[in-house]
Amino acid sequence: MLDQLQTLEKEALAALEAASDQKALDEWRVRYLGRRGALTTLMRGLGQLPPEERPKVGQVANQIKQTLEAAYSRRREEIKQAELEAQLAADAVDVTLPGRPVALGRLHPTTQSLRRIYEIFADMGFQIYDAREVEYDEYNFGLLNMPPHHPARDMWDTFWINDRVLLRTHTSPGQIHAMREFCPAPIRVILPGKCYRYEQVTARADFMFYQVEGLAIGRNITMADLKGTMENFVKRMYGGQRRMRLRGSYFPFTEPSVEVDIDCILCEGKGCRVCKYTGWLEIAGAGMVHPVVLRNGGYDPDKFTGYAFGMGVERPAMLKHRIDDIRYFYANDPRFLSQF
Repeated sequence: MLDQLQTLEKEALAALEAASDQKALDEWRVRYLGRRGALTTLMRGLGQLPPEERPKVGQVANQIKQTLEAAYSRRREEIKQAELEAQLAADAVDVTLPGRPVALGRLHPTTQSLRRIYEIFADMGFQIYDAREVEYDEYNFGLLNMPPHHPARDMWDTFWINDRVLLRTHTSPGQIHAMREFCPAPIRVILPGKCYRYEQVTARADFMFYQVEGLAIGRNITMADLKGTMENFVKRMYGGQRRMRLRGSYFPFTEPSVEVDIDCILCEGKGCRVCKYTGWLEIAGAGMVHPVVLRNGGYDPDKFTGYAFGMGVERPAMLKHRIDDIRYFYANDPRFLSQF
């Protein structure tokens, strides 16, 4: 049996050296070290030997088994290393090749429009004033001349957090914050930010959108100042050929109140689906600050006057770039965003 064991050891080591992959290794292990393998079969025959030979043969058999198991482990690591080196060689990067160009990010069209609006009003002496998006009912409605149960509140579909707190429906509450901070000094500020309304999402409206509020307060400010400010904005934002008009309207926090329209960019004032065949598109609501609002902000309406306006940001971007669906702005579609 000793001769058989030694012969089996040499045969097994030679076969192990010839194994070149994990599959061959598994087959070798089953063939020699498995439950029905050659070495296991020989070791089961120890019981048939004379009692005086069993210890010596058993010792040799165990040594051979340990030798084969150690050789198997070494060969397995060698094959793993060889496979890894082959994979690295196959995936090697040629560092002399030019790098792949990385697509550059772009500013969102809303951000581009906001920056253009900031630039235009900065040239007219306006500074940016940030106001909060989560607001008290008192600031969003009450101090803007809309006390509880005032019917004008129905003009804004509101997201309520509780009985006193809401997501602001417009940027107008920032007027009160700005007035109370700067009073009694004159004011010329714009208040950009997000607004929220519980409205159906359509091609023309979304439940979240940006607005830019404007506020100017001083002595002897008139409607002519408001008109001149809006005309300058329209010419610089949409082009010198654009026409503008003011239409009488109603807002509780301004008196008198107007809507600011420009001739439709898409149809050049001839009438189309976007302008509802009127030839005109609304871009802002505006008016002279109501005396009650001035007083709530800390100003004496007998000494100070002012004007205010509020405009969307996505709408001007839609007009400027001829976009026909506001939902594109926040769908995060690279095909849309990469155009700007």
